[in-house]
Amino acid sequence: MLKSQRMRQIAVEMDALKMGMGWTVEDLEKPQVFLQSTWGDSHPGSVHLRQLVEITEKELASLGAKAAKYTTTDICDGIAQGHDGMNYSLLSREMIVSMIEIQATATPFDGGLFLSSCDKAVPGHLQAIARLDMPAILIPGGVMKAGPNMLTLEQVGTYSAQLKRGEISETQFKNKQHTACPTCGACAFMGTAATMQVMAEALGIALPGTALIPATDEVLREAAVSAAHQVVNLIKKNITPSQILTKKAFENAMMVHAAIAGSTNAMIHMPAIAHELNQLISPDMFDEIHRRIPFILNVRPSGKFPAEYLWYAGGVPAVMEAIKPYLHLDVMTVTGKTLGENLEAVRGTAHDEKRRKHLKNRGIESHQVIFPVEQPIQKEGAVAVLKGNLAPEGSVIKHSAVSKNMFQVTLRARPFDSEEEAFDAVMTRNIKPGDAVFIRYEGPKGSGMPEMFYTTEAIASDPELNSTVALITDGRYSGATRGPAIGHVSPEALEGGAIALVEEGDLIRIDIHQRRLDIVGVKGEEMTLEEISQVLALRKAAWQPPELKKKTGILKIYSKLAVSSIKGAYME
Repeated sequence: MLKSQRMRQIAVEMDALKMGMGWTVEDLEKPQVFLQSTWGDSHPGSVHLRQLVEITEKELASLGAKAAKYTTTDICDGIAQGHDGMNYSLLSREMIVSMIEIQATATPFDGGLFLSSCDKAVPGHLQAIARLDMPAILIPGGVMKAGPNMLTLEQVGTYSAQLKRGEISETQFKNKQHTACPTCGACAFMGTAATMQVMAEALGIALPGTALIPATDEVLREAAVSAAHQVVNLIKKNITPSQILTKKAFENAMMVHAAIAGSTNAMIHMPAIAHELNQLISPDMFDEIHRRIPFILNVRPSGKFPAEYLWYAGGVPAVMEAIKPYLHLDVMTVTGKTLGENLEAVRGTAHDEKRRKHLKNRGIESHQVIFPVEQPIQKEGAVAVLKGNLAPEGSVIKHSAVSKNMFQVTLRARPFDSEEEAFDAVMTRNIKPGDAVFIRYEGPKGSGMPEMFYTTEAIASDPELNSTVALITDGRYSGATRGPAIGHVSPEALEGGAIALVEEGDLIRIDIHQRRLDIVGVKGEEMTLEEISQVLALRKAAWQPPELKKKTGILKIYSKLAVSSIKGAYME
């Protein structure tokens, strides 16, 4: 007997209350599907989801199932950028997960469909799917079209910095600002939103070929219909997420992450998803996989093309086909078939041919977007995990976007206790080549772990600084980050991590090849690591955390309960 039918016998008021919503007796006896979306007027990635919800609800009805629509909308990192709203971004993932848990536990369901597009919505849905462990499919909400001349949103930060430096006019800036988001859908570059859509498919929780469909394309509606059919099959067969989200599935997703040069934020989200299943995804696993899987996707910000071009070039199945010898092909997916079977089935389909025509019409070949493994963009994946006396638990850098001369370098420390101070120093030319800019007290416990996007762009867009200055933080970065930006430094400053102890003029050594991040000198003079250890011990004994902005409400709760970013920044 289905769970919903068992619970009707226990909660005797349930039938009456549902009939008060217009349900019929026949509806009550059908398989009941939790239809959860992040629909809302919050941003382009969520505003169009209501249409997909209605399509899916109608299709479920035709299949003899009854859908119940729920919404837990998300916020937009772009809209929250540059003000205190960004402090709430990461914790919003936890709120999405918790609200969905409440909704789907208070009312029993037999399966679920989850519709989302963006940075915290997709990982929040994936966490909820894992936590609830009922038959479920995630339907990615697709990606927006690029603007004129392949303009994408992450470039607006660069143009803003150029405007502040007087390099472009207000009119030129406004033209870019007003044309960067021409349609609904997730942002059109391989940021966190696009990365997490890809991760959902790579994990086997989204149907093959459904990540990063252009949001205005009719194929996205067809994908929603297919998901409705398949969730009914999953309910019948009782195939649950815990059967799909295995260690092998997470390893597959990490391999795809390496191949696409995915956002570093996935290294926060993937451990949090795995945690829901009592699995451990360590930073060392990411690093090991990125060392052996080549980077092959020519998509921004590490490549040339907007994100929609990945789908035109064959989508996630084409990436997985390219790295097929590395993958675990025997893992179960929401199709009810293995990954290997899915890859065989998708080859040469009508959709596969249709989308490749988009590239040919633009004079582009698929191999220009997804490079052959034999001739990759880079022999290793895009991310490295650095450890050392500055980051004993680890830190993260997207080295695919780093100038080669910054792979092994010693810099002078310029520490700041907030992003605002650091940004001002960059824009007023108080940061010089050879500096290591520190932004600290921005970890999960410090301020909610906001992105350091504007400071990153200010450095990356400055020809004098972009290959001579590093930015190091216990906060995080946008998926669009370029340049030598090291984040997730753990332990974070508020917990007394070494990043809190850095002083002006300390020598900081970055060695991406050796995966090291160390303080190697004081006041410009090099010392042995043992001597540095003694210096840090003395500083730690005298350390007092600075007076930070007072936290209230949910941010205060999050700062008390959040684990380190290296572990996933979830609340426990």
